[in-house]
Amino acid sequence: MSASAPRQSDRPRRAVILSGGGARGAYEAGVLRFILDDLPQRHGIDPNFDIVCGTSVGAIHAAFIAATAEQKSGRGPQLVKIWEDLHVGEIFKFSHRDLLAMPRMLCGVRKVAHLLREGRRPDRLFGLLDTGPLEQLVLQAIPWDGIRKNLNAGRVDSVCIAATQLATGRAVIFTEEKERSHFPQAPDDQIRMQAARLAPVHALASAAIPLLFPSVRVGSRYYADGGLRLNTPLAPALRLGADRVLVIGLSHGATPSVSEALAQQRTAGFGNPMFLLGKVLNALMLSPVDADLARLRFVNDILSHGEIAFGPDFLERINEAGGVRGARPLRRIDHMVIRPSQDVGLMAGDLLADADNKLELNAFLKMFLRRSDDEESREADLLSYLLFDTAFTTPLVELGYADAMAREDELLRFFSNDEASSPVFES
Repeated sequence: MSASAPRQSDRPRRAVILSGGGARGAYEAGVLRFILDDLPQRHGIDPNFDIVCGTSVGAIHAAFIAATAEQKSGRGPQLVKIWEDLHVGEIFKFSHRDLLAMPRMLCGVRKVAHLLREGRRPDRLFGLLDTGPLEQLVLQAIPWDGIRKNLNAGRVDSVCIAATQLATGRAVIFTEEKERSHFPQAPDDQIRMQAARLAPVHALASAAIPLLFPSVRVGSRYYADGGLRLNTPLAPALRLGADRVLVIGLSHGATPSVSEALAQQRTAGFGNPMFLLGKVLNALMLSPVDADLARLRFVNDILSHGEIAFGPDFLERINEAGGVRGARPLRRIDHMVIRPSQDVGLMAGDLLADADNKLELNAFLKMFLRRSDDEESREADLLSYLLFDTAFTTPLVELGYADAMAREDELLRFFSNDEASSPVFES
């Protein structure tokens, strides 16, 4: 993989990459709780990230990490409490009356189109769900002024929030740094780094799941969920000079053979449109992380094999040749991946199938339910993005915490300043 920013010290330049996935983000909160609070308490280390990148719900977490970087303790529990206090009926207000009024809402699209033709730009474009309560939560849960303060103090170097620009389909990375960098842009580059003073509007734009959540205007342009183009924003972190990255994914890493077996059993479930839509959303927003990591490993392998075949100066020589042609310099990237040890869609389905659950779903979310005794059809992938409720998020937080604890030794190597202690390449 390549990067353009120079190393500023002999120690590794660390980045955390936070994925998108709606309510699945509670898993990230559990992982972060262990990293930000338990790891320093148990080992006396400072789990510092130089670069923080996030998409969708990961963008909200990225802003939280950067805005609270001065706190030495309590950040993890503070973040977890947000997730454990959620109730889906309060986050998404949608009654049977709203359901009956949906055709009228659809007709309202014409009014918006008329405004746009006149040159007027509403702050939000059409979405099926009223996300006002969720937006208030984002505003109140993060001390947004803290991002700039911590950047100025050198506690964080760069903060990135990925969103998808609707007009071009391009991934735009809103980036705030202590000192503004120049981001060279190739004409065919589908990722645009854009300097910004980060604010709630950027995180809300990054988390705007198309059709379900309203698209958000930033300046004169509209943006939707960053996960559509860049759900795991590795590339921005590498361009900013990261050479050690921690990726927190939100999909269960099943082996190919298991995935194929499940695929055959799931086919019958595709007769339900909501079941199928959940699988499509997974393909769009969760699977690309595996492709990104495969490319990263591929380049690492080329560099390692090149040094064996052509000598220890192989990397220096190819970067010198590439520099003549204006290419970004290559570097070896150490990386670590933490992802759910259980299938999150199945966790949501099991919760819905539990007669004793305390969920109070509104009329809109009830449309996604599918009753069946078939094991695979109990997967509720689509609802797993929307179940912003403590009944679902608390078990996810606990799973994230347990998965991070199980990787404690690797995390210690990740935060070590010893180049020889780089983490094992695992996902």
